[in-house]
Amino acid sequence: MSTKKPIRVAVTGAAGNIGYALLFRIASGAMLGPDQPVILQLLEIPVEGPQKALKGVAMELEDCAFPLLQDMVLTGDAEVAFKDVNWALLVGSKPRGPGMERADLLKDNGKIFIAQGQAIDKVAADDARVAVVGNPCNTNVMIAAAQAKRLPSDRFTAMVRLDENRGRAQLAKKAGVSINEVSDLFIYGNHSPTMFADFTHAKIGGKAAADVIGDEAWLKNDYLPTVGKRGAAIIEARGLSSAASAANALIDHVHDLVTPGKIHSVAVKSEGRYGFNPDVWAGMPVKTTASGFEVIESYEMDDFAKSKIAITNDELVGERETIKDLLA
Repeated sequence: MSTKKPIRVAVTGAAGNIGYALLFRIASGAMLGPDQPVILQLLEIPVEGPQKALKGVAMELEDCAFPLLQDMVLTGDAEVAFKDVNWALLVGSKPRGPGMERADLLKDNGKIFIAQGQAIDKVAADDARVAVVGNPCNTNVMIAAAQAKRLPSDRFTAMVRLDENRGRAQLAKKAGVSINEVSDLFIYGNHSPTMFADFTHAKIGGKAAADVIGDEAWLKNDYLPTVGKRGAAIIEARGLSSAASAANALIDHVHDLVTPGKIHSVAVKSEGRYGFNPDVWAGMPVKTTASGFEVIESYEMDDFAKSKIAITNDELVGERETIKDLLA
């Protein structure tokens, strides 16, 4: 029996596909550790259908009899969901509908993340940290962080870990090696097809990945688009967007942010690093510390890498311009 104080974890969109794949793993200890009790504070839109589905998910969680799951809060009210939380996992967002312009999607989601950012800043614990998954996550986290008067910007991160996991898996598959052989593969920029999965510094079995693969054309013309468009390929194949793999990546994202020494890809406020606009949130390598994380700034980018980073930076700047009135 653990004597640790429970950690309060809020999850938005908790009855959705990602939420359903996520909650059981949090409750099992996969995210925060096998001896860390948790209290789940679950938010769904305040409509009968989603709220009823949320109750069903909670019933299943009870039926799993997880020793670490100490309590659950089910609600449609953001201030109830985020009250005293240590981690806020913002999974829910408005999906893009048929014929919907990206600018409209950005603005509609912006309103959601303004409200959630304000609620988190108002009622969350003093040590609260926020991980945004709901797309477009880089811009949604920027909007949420802009509402914060109490919590500093480095408490707000967005998830590019799914892209890192996808990128490592593709390199391992091409090289015919175990996934554990692939290291130093980091994602730069937006969680979108413009992202740059930086194979130029990646290693396979401790050797330069490009040397092991021995096919520069494949890396540039096949590998990068495969990683960047993997989400669309999954929708085409199964008729639904990535859910279990996104939930798994969020487990990895948070687990590594609470494990000092871990080096991994996280979307953070760029502060001008790697040539990004200082005000956008961009994927880049970070090393977890005892008190948070520090960005690894030591990677030298060649002209090809710089050109790819410029493209994803332009997209992030364009998204910020689209929603600039929501940042005031």
